[in-house]
Amino acid sequence: MEQQPTAAPGGTSGPGRATEAIETVFRLESPRVIAGVARIVRDVGIAEELAQDALVAALEQWPRDGVPDNPGAWLMATARNRAVDLIRRRENYARKLAEIGRDLSTAAPPEEPADPDDIDDDLLRLVFTACHPVLSAEARTALTLRLLGGLTTAEIARAFLVPEPTVAQRIVRAKRTLAAKNVAFEVPYGPERAARLGSVLDVIYLIFNEGYAATAGDDWLRPALCEDALRLARVLCALMPKEPEVHGLTALLEFQASRTAARTGPGGEPVLLKDQNRRRWNRMLIARGVTALGRADATAAGAPGPYVLQAAIAACHALAYSYEETDWQRIATLYALLAARAPSPVVELNRAVAVSMAEGPAPALDIVDALAAEPALRDYHLLPSVRGDLLLRLGRTAEARAEFTRAASLAGNERERDLLTRRAEECG
Repeated sequence: MEQQPTAAPGGTSGPGRATEAIETVFRLESPRVIAGVARIVRDVGIAEELAQDALVAALEQWPRDGVPDNPGAWLMATARNRAVDLIRRRENYARKLAEIGRDLSTAAPPEEPADPDDIDDDLLRLVFTACHPVLSAEARTALTLRLLGGLTTAEIARAFLVPEPTVAQRIVRAKRTLAAKNVAFEVPYGPERAARLGSVLDVIYLIFNEGYAATAGDDWLRPALCEDALRLARVLCALMPKEPEVHGLTALLEFQASRTAARTGPGGEPVLLKDQNRRRWNRMLIARGVTALGRADATAAGAPGPYVLQAAIAACHALAYSYEETDWQRIATLYALLAARAPSPVVELNRAVAVSMAEGPAPALDIVDALAAEPALRDYHLLPSVRGDLLLRLGRTAEARAEFTRAASLAGNERERDLLTRRAEECG
């Protein structure tokens, strides 16, 4: 992460800029702070509270003293100090110090364990802890997105397409359950690791998606989330080299991340796939994606899993020299396989887009219209957005305008809302 410039007390930064810097830094650094503190206190709920305490301290001190050179390290040190104080108050400090060693006496990370199958990665430990089987699948994902992704409850609700109070309840109950069950803060081994892998992959995928196309806020991209998700996926590849879905997810994220530089314009506005300058695509990441997809194929023992199929779809886009040369028929076929392997309304909506390019907008519109009754898509802005695009291609501009207008009203991200509003105006 780029370091924030140091601001002298009473300098030009001022309280307003300091507060803005605090919000930005905490958004980026809170997952690492929570993960680092959780290793000390062994309770993700308490770790989140201590991270919030560090935020309060920053709000008090930074506007007065200036933003530190390394704000992330400042937050981590402050939260860790509070963790030490908490342990001192609650238990015998000498016994606890002997148990957790250097974590209490220094801010430096622990030495690498001798076991090469262990991973000294707090963020990864946090993912596996939050994905413990004692939690429901929905609670695992919601909690990890909250702790690791630094997302708000509202953002998670939009990612899940469920009401915000539902997500809030899931998170609170998940923290209480982990504490009550004394779930260890660790990366599991053997069968337990395999049992939790699916949830871990889903969480990493959702974190990447939130960075790739933010559900809310002023920015279309949140690159830090993409970087965290991609890094965790690569770590998982080293940890579980014989799992094809791990390589499939990594390949998918490599391909998607390769397009980041071309996905926004000079003002941060979204650039649609067909309008992107493919010379700005990162060829190194594409090559990494091809390698990871090859490893997924080499380790697969049966039919490809959902992430391998999605990676194959992403490869079709990444390897096409132009939008027109994209193998849309293959993409439509792969989406049909994905819909059979992991059916969902969103997959079906994506299949409709591929069908529209391979066979024309009319058959695709039939698919989209059939999805209108899906409760999960009732407030999903991409449904009217796709329908508007199909209607526009069919020459039904008035209907297309109405669909784009509705999509804009449902979009939570300001940049995306502006794009959809502009598309509605162009229909006029």
